Amino acid sequence: MNLDSIPAFGDDGIVHLVVESPQGSALKLKYERAWNAMSISRPLPLGLVYPFDWGFIPSTLAPDGDPLDAMALWDVASFPGVVLRCRAIGVLYIEQNREKNDRSVRIHNDRVLAIPVEARREQGLSEADELPRRVRQELERFAAAALEGKDPEVTGWGDAAAAVALIMSNVR
Repeated sequence: MNLDSIPAFGDDGIVHLVVESPQGSALKLKYERAWNAMSISRPLPLGLVYPFDWGFIPSTLAPDGDPLDAMALWDVASFPGVVLRCRAIGVLYIEQNREKNDRSVRIHNDRVLAIPVEARREQGLSEADELPRRVRQELERFAAAALEGKDPEVTGWGDAAAAVALIMSNVR
C-alpha cells in the first residue's frame, strides 16, 4: 500500500485524497511512508472529533514537510487508507508555528476542501463560499483546535481555482 506513488491528479482535473482520519474519529492518524501504513499521531483534545474525512493529497509536499492536507466534505465516514477521487472546491489558509533550528518560525499549513466524486448530497457545491457561513466558521475553529500547541491562525479562504493552484505548486 504505497500511497506515495498515487498521483495528485487523475483524469479531468480530479484530485486524489488519501483518508487518514475518518469523520467522527478522535484520533489523528498519519501515513508513515517508511512503513507504508497508518499509525497513531495523537488523540485530539477532549470532545473534539473530525467533522469530515481528513487526509492528504498524495505526491505533494507542503511547507510543513508533510503532504498537503485535505478534507473531504461529505456526510459519510470512510476508512484510513481509502483513496477518494474528488473535486477541489476551496482552500482554508492557515499559518502555524514550527520549530526549526531551535527557534519558532511561521509556516503555512493550508487545508484543501474537496467534494468526493461519489458524494451524492454535496454534488451541488462547486466553491467553498457556497458552504453556509456557520460551517466555514466551525471549520476554522476545528482547524485551530486540532493544531493544538502550534499557535494556528486562519488567514483566509481561497476558491476552487486557488485550491487547484495550491496543489499544483506543491506537487513533488
